[in-house]
Amino acid sequence: MTRPSRRVNGDLVDKMAQEGVEPLPNRSEKLQILTPKKIRRPNMAGHSKFKNIQFRKGAQDKKRSKLFSKLSRDITIAAKTGLPDPTSNARLRLAIANARAESMPKDNIDRAIKKALGGEADNYEDIRYEGFGPGGVGLIVEVLTDNRNRAAANVRSTFSKNGGNMGESGSVAFMFDRLGQIIYAKSAGSDDQMMEAAIEAGAEDAESDEDGHTIFTAFEDLGSVIEALETALGPAKSTSIIWRPKTLTPVSGDDCGTLMKLINALDDDDDVQNVFGNFDMSDEDLARFMS
Repeated sequence: MTRPSRRVNGDLVDKMAQEGVEPLPNRSEKLQILTPKKIRRPNMAGHSKFKNIQFRKGAQDKKRSKLFSKLSRDITIAAKTGLPDPTSNARLRLAIANARAESMPKDNIDRAIKKALGGEADNYEDIRYEGFGPGGVGLIVEVLTDNRNRAAANVRSTFSKNGGNMGESGSVAFMFDRLGQIIYAKSAGSDDQMMEAAIEAGAEDAESDEDGHTIFTAFEDLGSVIEALETALGPAKSTSIIWRPKTLTPVSGDDCGTLMKLINALDDDDDVQNVFGNFDMSDEDLARFMS
């Protein structure tokens, strides 16, 4: 039986393309390890054989107040980029949906929107930095800041102090694909059901593990895929735009600790919103250096 469908802006990305903006990523996941289990995938793009590791603001070891602060900033910036009414601002609708998914109080959401009306978001801008970690691992750092010079200096310093170096624009991005990511809880359906739904919706890839189901789609198709999946499965747990590595760089030994120290240092910067990496690390090393 199909779960009742709650509208979560199925035409979200199509409208955002018209508005010239990209949706903000969900801040609730700091680290996702997506281990593919499904092999059969007719009519779909090549299946990744690797884990896709993605670091995001809002790690489990971060205080909830800090997560709310990031979500509030997302809402304020989204409201500033368009109208402060979510019914006519696609980016704001997604920012609010992400906040509600983290049980952010309505009063906090309303205050964040009012900040945009008061001009508090006038000087913020989105910036992408690229660099390399130990072993040639590529890193993409997404920043939201009101001081470009400060952000650039901090990111560059963090790279240099932690065994990495910041590269030029485009030096790393070509190693990744910019994709839409749709996450469903494990209870949404079996691996087979999720695969079939993804194929019918026109998605590019789907992966399932013990934590849930992740569906990938081309950015320009995200709106239509969300709508089709909602019809078949109900609303998703989260929807975002990510940088997914085309291939992964193996990391082992001392490089694991150095790399994790670099990523954590970048993530601790208040201006940094997301850090994406193309590394492949064993579960044992990952658990050891994330603890």
